[in-house]
Amino acid sequence: MAVPQASDGLGDPRLLETIDKLVELNIGDSVALPQLLVVGDQSSGKSSVLEGLTSLPFPRDSALCTRFATQITFRRAPTSNISVSIIPDKNASNENATRMKAWKRDGLTSLDRANFSGILEEVHKVMGIGDLSTGAKKSFSDDVLRIEVAGPAEQHLSVVDVPGIFRKITEGVTTQLDIANVRAMAERYMDNPRSVILAVIPANVDIATQEILEMAKVYDKEGQRTLGVLTKPDLVDKGAEDNVVNLVRGTSHKMKLGWCIVKNPGQQDLKRGEDFDRHAAEEAFFKNEAIWSNLDRTRVGVASLRLRLIDLLTDIVRKEFNNVRADVIGNLKASEKKLKALGPCRETKDQQQKYLLDLATKFQVITTQALEANYGYDDIFDLKPALRIATAVVNRHDTFSDDVWHKGLTMEFKRQTAPKRVAESAESYPFAQFATSSLKSTNPIQKKGKTTTSGFGTSWHSPCVPPLSPIPPLSTPSEPPEVESKMLDTRYYFTSDDLDDMLYNEQVAPSTNKGIMEWIEKEYKGSRGFEIGTFGASLLHGMWKKQSVKWERLALGYISDCVALVHNYICGLLEEICEDSRPRSGLLSVLMDKLNERYKCAIDQTHFVFQVERNVLTTNHYFTDNLEKCKLHHTEEMIKDKTFDDEEHGYVVKVSDLHRATNMSNNESTIQLLHDILESYYKVARKRFVDNICMQAADYHLMRGPDAAVKVFSPSFVSGLTPEQLDRIAGEDALTRRTRAELTRQVENLKKAKKLLVMV
Repeated sequence: MAVPQASDGLGDPRLLETIDKLVELNIGDSVALPQLLVVGDQSSGKSSVLEGLTSLPFPRDSALCTRFATQITFRRAPTSNISVSIIPDKNASNENATRMKAWKRDGLTSLDRANFSGILEEVHKVMGIGDLSTGAKKSFSDDVLRIEVAGPAEQHLSVVDVPGIFRKITEGVTTQLDIANVRAMAERYMDNPRSVILAVIPANVDIATQEILEMAKVYDKEGQRTLGVLTKPDLVDKGAEDNVVNLVRGTSHKMKLGWCIVKNPGQQDLKRGEDFDRHAAEEAFFKNEAIWSNLDRTRVGVASLRLRLIDLLTDIVRKEFNNVRADVIGNLKASEKKLKALGPCRETKDQQQKYLLDLATKFQVITTQALEANYGYDDIFDLKPALRIATAVVNRHDTFSDDVWHKGLTMEFKRQTAPKRVAESAESYPFAQFATSSLKSTNPIQKKGKTTTSGFGTSWHSPCVPPLSPIPPLSTPSEPPEVESKMLDTRYYFTSDDLDDMLYNEQVAPSTNKGIMEWIEKEYKGSRGFEIGTFGASLLHGMWKKQSVKWERLALGYISDCVALVHNYICGLLEEICEDSRPRSGLLSVLMDKLNERYKCAIDQTHFVFQVERNVLTTNHYFTDNLEKCKLHHTEEMIKDKTFDDEEHGYVVKVSDLHRATNMSNNESTIQLLHDILESYYKVARKRFVDNICMQAADYHLMRGPDAAVKVFSPSFVSGLTPEQLDRIAGEDALTRRTRAELTRQVENLKKAKKLLVMV
């Protein structure tokens, strides 16, 4: 006998069918979809209730009992048709998902118990489930069996049935893990805030002890979406019927959706086969039994329950439809963002090479703008000031020049003509704008910070590694005893441990400001020969080496800072353009060999320039000009007390006074000449040394030379990588591939879902 149908006005087919199609797209894991969920214990009579609601002949064989979620959908259509298919679990492998999607039974006009049992046996094989005693790997599956019944007389209804809860294992059939998995499956479906929970409970048990109700309370704390379905009223003990009646009437254990009661066929009824009319028998039972005859007819019988479910499903779909649409759109955007964050697919060699070529091209485009200080080209320079590499290095040039002038002398000359250094605030210091980035200045002229145990200024730590440790001291000539003990820093920036063995971090002693004439006299008297009024070339050479010995440490500190700035620029820019840490790390590991070569070239060039400057040689006329100015200055100092104003010619001096004022001994004249030569040459050599270090070591090898460090990561570099290197750098690990595949499927399904929702 056909199941009683609802009136034509009770459903909204467009909305309901759209929700069913969304379920078929398997987006229920990311978007909560309105649904009717049937849950209960294995012995609660749940299968009989489902059979009464759907008229589908669920098999009685225990081996074919529900071992997966089943979505049963009824919809109105011009012709009758029954189709059975499988919706793969979202975590199914591509192979299994393809196999399950390919399995389908369509064009069925009816299902008898034998045919249905045969179909379920096929489904078990496709899903790979069965009794463990038969060699099956699992007893339950997270895949979903979908049954659609269409016909001109069908009223739209869709319910989801999950395996019944059980507490005891059956040897060779189920395990303790199965108990937990089935419970977790039921809870996962109940957690959907847009589901109506049909809690099927036998009427002949104590409601207060029913685990399924306790589970429902966890996910439906206010009892707003739980409908109680009582079964087996014929088995209620005499005298206990009032408790059941009170539940149905809503006077005890109240829930918003209330309670319904149905009577399932007994074993004797089932033996009658097609002669048995379930609905007629059920109607007679509730009509003839006095205790049940006064109950509200809308709460009694499976036919009334079906009408009630149609109403509930229609109401919840109408209420939540716009929210579902918003969730689909929101989840689509989120999934697309996650997929985009993974970058382009990198499975094949060509894909990997294209990925790295795109990165290298972008890297060089930004680097070109950075070297030209064209910071308006890209917002990245505002978001990450440390990428303003040209500015940082040029400012370090200036500081290096300043350091060589103020810290480079072993002893200050008698007449220091350079302007005194003015203490700078943290804000006015040329590197201040980079202090909040991945680098921080430790220049001692800044505001003092916490001193580290190694004696540096403001401490700084790389995001990944600690600062560099000091290296063994460089060999230097003995310093004059007047030199102060406080040491000065030569470094202002630090980088990661992987450059520790290459970079230098030595301090220098401050210049002494007294005793230079005595020192020159001592050096002169300790090395003079038979010269008259002059000195040997070796004396000037030896004094020059001692006076400029700190240049090496200052230059190595400077070039180490430039290496640190460039290395942090490269790492920082890669971090900005390559969000995926795995290829970024792999790329750096391959780049480091080339980068270390460039860094070493810059340091070796610094050593070379310093060794060249150990010799005394110049053709620069600026040396002669300085020497003449020194002589003139000495003369002016000696005769200034002999000058007078003759009112006609201004300040003049007598020739006789000029002779007496400039009278010096041979030794005094030679010592003064040595001082003036050293000072004049220092000015010329300092500028030449600073320029050569900046241009040849830093600019050529690190910044703008054809093979500079910032130009290593280029398209030509990528083109030279072997297939093994490409895969090691850009290849995706198993987790990324799985994540990409899942997100790709999710985005594809959500796009289809969005299209469906927009059309309604």
